[in-house]
Amino acid sequence: MDTTSFLKKTISGVTQVEPALTPPTAGGAQATFAKKPKLDSAKSKTRKREIPEGLWTKCPSCASMIFDKELDENLQVCPKCEHHFPIGSRERIHSLVETCSFEEMDAEMASVDVLGFKGVATYKSKLDALKKKSTLKDAVVTGIGKMGAHTVALGVMDFNFLGGSMGSVVGEKLTRLIERGTEGGWPVIIISTSGGARMYEGMFSLMQMAKTSAALAYHAQRKLPYISILVNPDYAGVMASYASLGDLILAEPKAMIGFAGPRVIKDTTQAELPPGFQTSEFLLDHGLIDAIVPRKEMKAQLVKYLDYLASGKK
Repeated sequence: MDTTSFLKKTISGVTQVEPALTPPTAGGAQATFAKKPKLDSAKSKTRKREIPEGLWTKCPSCASMIFDKELDENLQVCPKCEHHFPIGSRERIHSLVETCSFEEMDAEMASVDVLGFKGVATYKSKLDALKKKSTLKDAVVTGIGKMGAHTVALGVMDFNFLGGSMGSVVGEKLTRLIERGTEGGWPVIIISTSGGARMYEGMFSLMQMAKTSAALAYHAQRKLPYISILVNPDYAGVMASYASLGDLILAEPKAMIGFAGPRVIKDTTQAELPPGFQTSEFLLDHGLIDAIVPRKEMKAQLVKYLDYLASGKK
């Protein structure tokens, strides 16, 4: 149809003539218009996901966005508010000992399901999943290393493995570490973070409280120092045994430390808890710990403490 033609439209028997919707163009050809592309919602959503994940971390304390590389270089401490993020056991060891000086002990020791525990998931399945997910065999890494001029027996717990719970392997590895330190005449340093005894092992887990405490008693008879370092969180059977027996007890800032959690205590006593209850600052004020040491200053402070304790022994 010629673009100059008219459309006829009949309304209530009356013929009405109105111009065509498409305007005429020179030469009589019909004009073409480019259609605006429709926005594909699926593509727009995927475009947001193209931003690589794991580049930034939001600080839960000050809500600042921190570049992950900067956070790693700062030992997982927020550069703006000094919030201490969780850190793995091996990363913590590398931040404390001299380069290439750490010799791990009992690296192949691993837990077994001695009770045949069954629940929503079996104990064995949990252990297998954690071993595949991480390089850890259990919730503690132990070994001998150098701090400054001092040889130390160092044990570091890892909350990423079943909440740092203390089972038979954790107790055995720590006991062997303490005994090795006693035999060598070296200070023992244990960094604890734990939810307590491992329920999957029942009484076998609770036995570790007495075993580790007895090993520390023999270590003390030799007049050798034991430094306990508490990091967030530190609760229950661990805090009720070797974690609270240090000649020096240190803690990181704002670490939660106690036997039972604040909610359990509040529900049991039906009393309002004081502000800051069970934080390391509260416990320092009330005499349970000796000092609060930021993570970035921990190695330097430990070397100073060891220098003092070694000079006293001489």
